[in-house]
Amino acid sequence: GKNVVFGDGCVVYPNVYIGDDCSIGEFSRLYPGVVIHDRCVLGCRTIIRAGTVIGSDGFGFTQQDGGMTRLPHAGIVEVGDDVEIGANVTIDRAKTGSTVIGSGTKIDNLVHIAHNCRIGRNCILVAQVGVAGSVKIGNNVTLAGQAGVKDHVSIGDGCIVAARAGVIGD
Repeated sequence: GKNVVFGDGCVVYPNVYIGDDCSIGEFSRLYPGVVIHDRCVLGCRTIIRAGTVIGSDGFGFTQQDGGMTRLPHAGIVEVGDDVEIGANVTIDRAKTGSTVIGSGTKIDNLVHIAHNCRIGRNCILVAQVGVAGSVKIGNNVTLAGQAGVKDHVSIGDGCIVAARAGVIGD
């Protein structure tokens, strides 16, 4: 895209798409088939595995005149330093503001993070975790495999959510 800024030492493998006005921090690696949509910001030493999509529109619709109308998502995704994101992960851009992935966080394959989420520092999200919109996750939180989190929920620092658990409240 236009106006993309790469830090020193970045490696971008074949078939990667990077949209306009993105920033990729130094020593980051984007593996084949990664898509980074417009205006997203990746920190230093970020690793993104094959097939991951960062910054696509979230699932936002409203009912009008008996049909569904898409709500615009004008925000971005901000990924901190030393983050590793597995294969086939999707992280949606915010409706407004930012969807944030905190520094040091590790995300396994096949995880979905919806619009306007704020994931803290040094979190671990294991395979097939689903995080609905506007969730706030503290620092050092573990979401084990196939855990799901309902929208507009807060999870405090240091929490561990067991495999296949569902979080429906703060």
